[in-house]
Parts: sequence; C-alpha cells; structure tokens
Amino acid sequence: MAQEKKLDLVLVAPQAKPPVCKIMNYGKYKFEQAKKEKEAKKKQKVVEIKEIRITPNIEEHDFGFKAKNARKFIEDGNKLKITVRFKGREVNNAHLGEEVLNRFIENLSDIANVDRAPKLEGRNMFIMLSKK
Repeated sequence: MAQEKKLDLVLVAPQAKPPVCKIMNYGKYKFEQAKKEKEAKKKQKVVEIKEIRITPNIEEHDFGFKAKNARKFIEDGNKLKITVRFKGREVNNAHLGEEVLNRFIENLSDIANVDRAPKLEGRNMFIMLSKK
C-alpha cells in the first residue's frame, strides 16, 4: 500500500503485539520535527549572569551608579552577581564588605530575591540576585 501511494512504511511501536506501522512521507515528518525543535529553541530565554565588582570602601556616588546598573540588569531578566574584592589587609575587615552587600540587598529588595547570601571565598565576597 505504501509503495502504491509512493510513501514510506514507518515502524511506530515495534514492542506492541502486533507491531504498529504507519504510512507517511518520512522526509516530510523529519523536516516537521526539526522545525518544531527550532521553534522551541527560539522561545527559550537564556539567563545571563551579569557581574558587578566593587570594593569594601565604595563611595556613595559609585554605590548609586552601580545600584542603578544592577537594577537595569535585573529588570532585563538577568541574574546578578555582586562581588566585593578585598585588597591587601582589607580581608581582615570582611564585615565592611558584608555591610556593602547588605546595602545592595536592601536597595534592590523591591525587584530582586537573594539566591545566595554573602559568602567569603578567598579574597572575594559575593551574593547572587535574581528577579522576583
């Protein structure tokens, strides 16, 4: 029957008793599947991680500028990593870096959730924020 219609005989369920076959244009079927996969990829949103680096003794204007950029990144749907880098003996006063990160959390609390609380790793302390 498939040869008469110039189509392909495709085995759909070989484990079934009796095995199930379907008469179809296999090339067209593969093309449609590829097209569906391509459409699904287009609709996917890739989440980027943006990073902002600061120091523990950041000035007020710089803090405002970085907070404004952070707000813009989060509103665009990106995740945000804020890193405090300690130089020299600043690492002895890690609580200053934690205070700066807590100010960021407070400043962005209306639009962002904290994914990872302030954590010190080596000479860097960081937090992760994502959109509410």
